[in-house]
Amino acid sequence: MSEPAIEVEKLTIGWGDLVLMQDLDFTVPRGTVFAILGGSGSGKSTLLRNMIGLETPKGGSVRIHAESTGVPPFGVLFQSAALFGSMTVGENVALPLRQWTALDDASIDAIVNAKLALVGLADAVRLLPAEISGGMKKRAGIARALALDPTIIFLDEPSAGLDPVTSVELDHLIRTLTDALGVTAVLVTHELPSIYAIVNECIMLDREARGIIARGDPRELREHSTDPRVANFLNRHSDEA
Repeated sequence: MSEPAIEVEKLTIGWGDLVLMQDLDFTVPRGTVFAILGGSGSGKSTLLRNMIGLETPKGGSVRIHAESTGVPPFGVLFQSAALFGSMTVGENVALPLRQWTALDDASIDAIVNAKLALVGLADAVRLLPAEISGGMKKRAGIARALALDPTIIFLDEPSAGLDPVTSVELDHLIRTLTDALGVTAVLVTHELPSIYAIVNECIMLDREARGIIARGDPRELREHSTDPRVANFLNRHSDEA
């Protein structure tokens, strides 16, 4: 088995007196595309926010295994890309470089251009987010997530809101980048085409169980799971929530 990129132990998440998920235990193998699955309201995005430190767990731990280099060991693609509308695409990608490094402007510009070329947006550096499509915004968000050369990237609903063709293109980009760069990708998604196209391993959350009800290769779970909740989710029509 591959060594872990992330280890989650006895993690309990929620707000105030509400416990959304409790005692979550799972490992994300290094170099894989790992998915957090579950129905609407099951806590997928909340779990991701706890994993990256935007929310504080009620208990347990998240250990991210990466070399300490003085910069964040991971990058994040937020839902809807979360680009700053008053800044150009290039300026958005440059943000983490300006915040976490002492590089000069010429070096930052070179890195920004390289990252945008990597995601197929070499000609968008001077455009504003309002001037590009939804798929291009997601690509720009991925370029920003990769700006500091992280070993792990988190992607929250990367294909949400995209048409089928653009979604397939984005899936291909994610798979190509993770394979080429050796990056571990953790994504939250409910999109079945994406799950079966690029995911190596997954966990599935259930709100009523307040925990993980399945884990493994999603294709094997689709064919062999005897849990009706898992089977129904993985065999539903792609447009069902």
